[in-house]
Amino acid sequence: MMNWQQLLSSKRFGMEEFQAENKHDRTEYQRDFDRLIFSSPFRRLQNKTQVFPLPGSVFVHNRLTHSLEVSCVGRSLGENVGRELRRKYPASAAHFEELGAIISAACLAHDLGNPPFGHSGEKAISTFFSEGKGQNLREQIEKEGSRWTDFTCFEGNANAIRLLMHQFKGRRRGGFALTYPTLASIVKYPYSSELSGGKNKFGFFASEENHYKIIADELGIPRVEQHPVRYSRYPPVYLVEAADDICYQVMDIEDAHKLRLISTAKVKELFLGFFEDEKRRRRMDNLNLVSDVNEQIAYLRASVIGLLVNECSKIFIENEEKILSGEFEGTLIKNISEKSQEAYTNCSKFAVKNIYLSKDVLDIELAGYRIIGFLLEKLAEAIQTPNHTYSKLLLERIPEQYAPLSDDLYAKVQSIIDYVSGMTDVYALDLYRKITGMGLPTV
Repeated sequence: MMNWQQLLSSKRFGMEEFQAENKHDRTEYQRDFDRLIFSSPFRRLQNKTQVFPLPGSVFVHNRLTHSLEVSCVGRSLGENVGRELRRKYPASAAHFEELGAIISAACLAHDLGNPPFGHSGEKAISTFFSEGKGQNLREQIEKEGSRWTDFTCFEGNANAIRLLMHQFKGRRRGGFALTYPTLASIVKYPYSSELSGGKNKFGFFASEENHYKIIADELGIPRVEQHPVRYSRYPPVYLVEAADDICYQVMDIEDAHKLRLISTAKVKELFLGFFEDEKRRRRMDNLNLVSDVNEQIAYLRASVIGLLVNECSKIFIENEEKILSGEFEGTLIKNISEKSQEAYTNCSKFAVKNIYLSKDVLDIELAGYRIIGFLLEKLAEAIQTPNHTYSKLLLERIPEQYAPLSDDLYAKVQSIIDYVSGMTDVYALDLYRKITGMGLPTV
């Protein structure tokens, strides 16, 4: 059984020797939040697609605005749960008051590892190695004893952990040097790619596996399997995951409404579906107080988010013992009340059919496959033939911190994935045009 005092350690990854083990600075997690906000990878999220193409005349969510909103919802979830845990364990030395800060910081970082062009970017990287020209690297990588599934099942979540923990060339040890709880809260799938079943769902690459083991063992997270390694979920992960589930589902529908892909009547129907008769009537009355349609939808969206935050907080507290023992099944959002679950499912089904398969979204996915696949192809050729003239020119394009001339092929491949996944949509498109000769630098 995991215990909260150990789970809420304030140790910083890579800076352990600078902190006494028994010290607990209650502002450490707020420092994590600030460190992330001011970082370059976080700023780059403003130019990465969430779902819809980056804005023309209508502003929709990008990865940065999505992450900020998830962080706000995550803070509310963490504070709700923290208050209830303090009531339940009034004498505990665990700093439950900091749970909101931990969750909000982890939510800020949860998408840092996602490549450009939305979720299609992850698929583009995976399929380059599983279906594309990257397949010719498999034999040599496996001969080295390295993990091929890290590439064929590429996962933005695992890539975020790498970005936050890896010591890139010229950078300090420990990467972002975040606290153990913030890092552990991001790992939704606490196992290696060998256990992913071919899906893009795992928690850490082979290169960061030992780092995660250090964190998990320090926090008292039980190891379920040794080889391949699998851990129980770190309890705050459920809150980070719930914040993301709440935001992307609700906000994607609001964005689709702004883009006129969904009628106002349909959005009202979907959002009002979360409420029983009396609460539904009260919200319909409140809608009559304003005539601006976008304001009406924003009010309903806020009401739905508030409802889901309260329900997910309640589910966490009701199942706290199961969560601490690693026996809780599924996600918080899958265990909410029947009425809310039905409404959430209706929103999901509608979004899949009418949003995620819309022409604009599919066009972004097609472009992402083409651009990312091409860049990986050329960069993979360059790391295999580094002495060729063209390869030298191309490798000069890669920032020194990524070290594309490492000793083993696994590390070389990781370096080009680090480079490509860190690109914004605009940067990737610009580099694609320049390499193909479709665009030249302006003089």
